[in-house]
Amino acid sequence: MQYQHELYEARLLKRYKRFMADVELPDGSQITLHCPNTGSMKNCIFPGGKVWYSDSDNPKRKHPCTWEQAEIPVSFNGQQKTALAGLNTHRANALVEELLVKSLVPELSGYKNISREVRYGQENSRIDLLLQGDDLADCYVEVKSVTLATGDGLGIFPDAVTARGVKHLRELMHIKEQGKRAVLFFCVQHTGIEKVAPADDIDPLYGKTLREAAQAGVEIMAWGAEVSPAAITLTTPLPVIM
Repeated sequence: MQYQHELYEARLLKRYKRFMADVELPDGSQITLHCPNTGSMKNCIFPGGKVWYSDSDNPKRKHPCTWEQAEIPVSFNGQQKTALAGLNTHRANALVEELLVKSLVPELSGYKNISREVRYGQENSRIDLLLQGDDLADCYVEVKSVTLATGDGLGIFPDAVTARGVKHLRELMHIKEQGKRAVLFFCVQHTGIEKVAPADDIDPLYGKTLREAAQAGVEIMAWGAEVSPAAITLTTPLPVIM
């Protein structure tokens, strides 16, 4: 996925009030970015570190610029390296849809129609992507963005307690009970993550429910991305460690 707008480099000063981040530009001036990430962004916030942002050129927005990426230190075998992470969780659905449109996920190929944000379930939910095709069971795909790296290639989800995420797992199990396909798709926008696991220490209920969903037949998959200030592209299936 190519960015529609050029990304600009800055230095992070602080994130605050959940949806705002102050950055310093190369000329020494400061601006406030919109932070499109509802999680804790644990292990992603490093004051003084490089970040990249997009500019919507929309004068009606209070904060027209959006935080898109960050350079993040990660450890591999005791050594520190640098990774890039896409922190705009709103892009995760589009990244996964791009894969599916190109039929790059063998397990999810053969579907002619992809619908977005379709109402479903017992708890007033919306599914991220609904796949439909002739002679194929409807396939409900819930997308989750993974950016919490803990070292040695491990990424975990969620980065904060998520009642909403648990609800989505219940909905997927209900879909499976109805004889349809249910998929939880971890979109890993972080070049320092090579495998994914539930964050049991952060949200034990989510980890428990995720394992119950897997046992009930919900398909769990993850793909990792190549990340640059020009584009983010999901390229590689990753193992999910239950």
